[in-house]
Amino acid sequence: MEIKQNFTKILKNKYIPTAEFYSQIIDSLQDYSIFTLDNDFIINSWSSGSAKIFGYETDEVIGEPFDLIFTEEDLKNDVPKKEIEAALKEGRATDNRWHIAKDKSLFYAYGLVFPLIGLNGEMLGYVKVLRDLTDRKQSEDAIKNYIKELEDLNIHKESVMAILSHDLRSPLSAIIGTAKYLKENFRKMNPDTVQEMLDLLHKSSTDELEMLDYLVEWARIKYASDTFSPTKLRLIEYIEKVFDTLNETASINTINLHHEIEENTSVFADSKMLISIIQNIVSNAIKHTEKGGAITISAKRKEDKIIVQIKDTGIGMSKEIMEKLFTPQMKTLSEKRIKNKGAGIGLLLVKGFLEKNGGEIWVESIEGEGSTFYFTLPIEKPLYKIGSSDEIMFDESA
Repeated sequence: MEIKQNFTKILKNKYIPTAEFYSQIIDSLQDYSIFTLDNDFIINSWSSGSAKIFGYETDEVIGEPFDLIFTEEDLKNDVPKKEIEAALKEGRATDNRWHIAKDKSLFYAYGLVFPLIGLNGEMLGYVKVLRDLTDRKQSEDAIKNYIKELEDLNIHKESVMAILSHDLRSPLSAIIGTAKYLKENFRKMNPDTVQEMLDLLHKSSTDELEMLDYLVEWARIKYASDTFSPTKLRLIEYIEKVFDTLNETASINTINLHHEIEENTSVFADSKMLISIIQNIVSNAIKHTEKGGAITISAKRKEDKIIVQIKDTGIGMSKEIMEKLFTPQMKTLSEKRIKNKGAGIGLLLVKGFLEKNGGEIWVESIEGEGSTFYFTLPIEKPLYKIGSSDEIMFDESA
């Protein structure tokens, strides 16, 4: 009896954990995906945490390639290969990136991959460890977006005050002064002079109303988010609507409006904002295109976005104007209104609407030869939205 007790004591003190013991520990880590690859980067083990995070059961992934968990963009950039190369070179590779689950949903994860070496130093394959950090990523992005919105709101407030004090108040004072002069003197004035002043009043007041409309729409970007209702739209319908609206203005100046948009080209955007985006850019192009010129709209697909190109044969812009085109300050707003017929406010509106819809805008131009505006919009409703272009790196203890 005593010998048996001593033998049991020795076993307890000298117990060596088995592979099954480690497997049970790994499977108990439900917040982590842990799996292994062979030397050909084929998945050959799959933990229960992996099944929970990715949605694939073990028999669905054994024998499948490492590429299975990466997004299309990462595959194009050879991310799986680069991870393995880094692991071989450094002994391990870590990163934070979006991964794709069985149901095609995306989640943000901290990842670690390292070589799996046998007892005799032989290369057995690789171990991949992932932890889902989507909630943390979204919290980080929410904070960043909130800070950016506060900064934008402050810039927006300053811009609105600049427009009210310089671009609306000053011309309105001139309109009132001219109207007062006519009221007091029109009976003794030359009819041609009266007509000339009335024409000036009409043009000035029309310009003021256009500027006010821009301001109201611009404010709507910031304050009326409840009216934002993106959906899938056929691009050609909205371009043709804009052409119908602006065709008379273009015809007066013998400017040809033309598009090369395919029938099945669609974007995911708010319909009212899309109309405003196209109309502002085309209207701006008409104002800066000489008689007999042309404005052409085309589009092409790039990954999950549509790039729309609006090309004119107008007067073009200098590099200095292009650099400040989408970020005008008080002085440049006033200058643009005088020299460029209000383009500054309209392009601010366009930029704001595009950002709201997950797009962007840029311009290429040569003085004397014309300008080409490009903007992007998503094709489908985005599955996720990455906050800023800055990498958010999490430490390995996360």
